[in-house]
Amino acid sequence: MDLKADFITRLNGGERMADLCREYGIARKTGYKVKKRYDERGTPGLSELSRAPLHIPHKTPPEVAELLVAARKQHPSWGPKKIKDVLERRLGRRLPTSSTIGNLLVSRGLVERRKTRLRHRSTPTTLRQASGPNDIWCVDYKGQFRLGDSSYCYPLTITDQFSRYILGCDGMAAISDEAARDVFEEVFRARGLPSAMRSDNGVPFASTGLAGLTKLSAYWMRLGIVLERIRPGKPQENGRHERMHRTLKRETARPPRHNLLQQQQLFDAWVEEFNSERPHEALDMKRPAEVYASSPRRYPDALPELRYPTHDDVVTVGQSGLVYIAGLGQAYVTAALASQEVGIREEKDGRWLVTFAELDLGHVETNKKFTPMTSNHPEANPVLPMCPV
Repeated sequence: MDLKADFITRLNGGERMADLCREYGIARKTGYKVKKRYDERGTPGLSELSRAPLHIPHKTPPEVAELLVAARKQHPSWGPKKIKDVLERRLGRRLPTSSTIGNLLVSRGLVERRKTRLRHRSTPTTLRQASGPNDIWCVDYKGQFRLGDSSYCYPLTITDQFSRYILGCDGMAAISDEAARDVFEEVFRARGLPSAMRSDNGVPFASTGLAGLTKLSAYWMRLGIVLERIRPGKPQENGRHERMHRTLKRETARPPRHNLLQQQQLFDAWVEEFNSERPHEALDMKRPAEVYASSPRRYPDALPELRYPTHDDVVTVGQSGLVYIAGLGQAYVTAALASQEVGIREEKDGRWLVTFAELDLGHVETNKKFTPMTSNHPEANPVLPMCPV
């Protein structure tokens, strides 16, 4: 600035442009440019101008930026890739790259920095991997939360592991075996039967009783569904389902609705969006509804009868969990199989083997005491596996 001011002062004092440019070591073109800026703007014209380009051809247009911001505000849990894919389908045109969209959202304060977490290293288990729709359905109760009227909501969720398709999301007033069965019967009638059902070890899916059986899991077995159970304290073994729960909680329970009916209405709208509108990176940005197809195994009009061709007799378990063996009397097995038929077979040592479906439960001793099979403990049972590493 001082050199430019001195240059202009001497030039206005009558010195020649060529002589001054030679003395200051600049081209006459530069000298005339300095003089022109001074004549147009005065002293401020001698300061350095911004070198930023007046036009950036690849800059995101303001109207597109506002559209991206509006999409993020409408779906706070959606990342740049999902927003880009959905808007490109809707608008029929290319949008900026995912990284550009991410930078825009950060600049607008719409992205929260995640806390640094230790990476979980997966360890192999004997849990099967789904190779197609309906190979494995996953079920769980998402943690309960209080509604506006002070009642509690217990969302029962069912997903297809392969496609991530949500088959059911029902807000329940309480955890109930009978209510859960009603939900499953409705889903089975609409979507058919899966090959296997994966759950944790909580009620009503499992118990600490004989072989971990419950009335609901016995109902599944009657339908020929194989039971899979994750290990206690290992929710990552049902990670896809748990990840869905995190999104469900964020988008439907904060804040909750006033009553259970209003909350169910919100669940239904969210499920429709999750299945049909929300792209999934693990599905190559497809929607779950584009991957899922109903099972060819239809729900029967009546539960199939259990057959025990190698057993001596077939008896019905009483409401209190007792079975009657001719010549021996009554023995307690489990109330989880109340009203179910079991097969009994006399062994060479005088004990009676009790079987439900394909699962050997244990022996009724000669003193009428029932001894469970050690191999039927959930951690070792191939039909009801806890899936050890």
